[in-house]
Amino acid sequence: MNVAALRQQFPALNQSINNQTPIFFDGPGGSQVPQSVLEAMNAYLGFYNSNLGGAFFSSDKTVALMQQARQAVADLLNAPSSDQIVFGANMTSLTFSFSRAISRDWQAGDEIIVTNADHFSNVSSWQLAAEDKGVTVNTALINEADCTLDYAHFESLLNEKTKLVAVTYASNTTGSINDIKRIVEAAHQVGALVYVDAVHFAPHELIDVQALNCDFLACSAYKFFGPHVGIVYGKREHLEGFTPYKVEPAKDVIPGRWETGTQSFEGLAGVIAAIDYIASISQLPAQASRRQRLVDALSISKQHEMALSQHFLARLAEFPQISLFGINDETRLAERTPTFALTFADHTPNQVSRFLGQDAICVWDGNFYAQGLCQQLGVLETGGVVRIGCMHYNTVAEIDQLFERLAKLLN
Repeated sequence: MNVAALRQQFPALNQSINNQTPIFFDGPGGSQVPQSVLEAMNAYLGFYNSNLGGAFFSSDKTVALMQQARQAVADLLNAPSSDQIVFGANMTSLTFSFSRAISRDWQAGDEIIVTNADHFSNVSSWQLAAEDKGVTVNTALINEADCTLDYAHFESLLNEKTKLVAVTYASNTTGSINDIKRIVEAAHQVGALVYVDAVHFAPHELIDVQALNCDFLACSAYKFFGPHVGIVYGKREHLEGFTPYKVEPAKDVIPGRWETGTQSFEGLAGVIAAIDYIASISQLPAQASRRQRLVDALSISKQHEMALSQHFLARLAEFPQISLFGINDETRLAERTPTFALTFADHTPNQVSRFLGQDAICVWDGNFYAQGLCQQLGVLETGGVVRIGCMHYNTVAEIDQLFERLAKLLN
């Protein structure tokens, strides 16, 4: 992968802030955006801004655009059909909406499982729905050694009363990847549905909802080089079988029955461009299908990100005053994203992020809505962690600059 050429497509990576080229290690909070995405959104707003169902050219364009966006996401997720893709303002809003519908028939005595690995968008939504219905919420713990799900504990919580399992594909804080296929198989054995949060996972690795056999999977385009658009895939029988909260005149057919209000059509234009950007990383010929090119592109991207993780961990070993939460075994790099959760012996997370920010090195500090994880790790009350996240547009040289700057703070 020619990272130098790839970086030229991102305006943010080539700007100057106080005579410094910024370094973006904030990708887990939202990726930077290539020029093609900006141009696609601008072109739609500039020439075709409309709504659905009109008898004129710009509305026709919008109808076609929405279908093209569904197909692009179906290709990204390997959904069986484009009409199993639902759009919304963001993943959190969509998940709250789905939780209302899925929990309609829950009864007192039923149980659900959430996990300490998750962003609370995939926890609070279900906790509140359970509270409304008198349903018991069980929380699966993580293995603190590598911040993956404690599968033995998770499986001990499953029983015939379990109605739903809500679980993340990868931790947005530590980068640890969970074995979703194993979780789905175990949940389905007791008749439970599985709602997967793939927001953090989506920009880093290939998703195949058919292979996973999950019931729902949610992600957000602004994490994979696009605009703020939420996405949910659902199995057809669920999208057709559950009753959504919707306005009465809206058509009662999928996927529109799940989409409240007017969508961000310019955002959908950006979603298409973002997915096509990812596919462009592929080395396959142009006549290959978009799904084939996405498979190849994400494999290439994964190899680069694993090399970044290897270099990051090697540099980190030079600083005994920094602690890492998550997988640190170089033989297990395939089991994590290049996202690192750190604490410092003599500095708070906020002090570290502010120090780096003075040199336009962008990192986050806090709990990142992974409240259960930070609580179990014992860092919730001390400012959480410093989160440093690489994307495929980051470089080894940027990692070296990061540690050179940290050395000035720590030594």
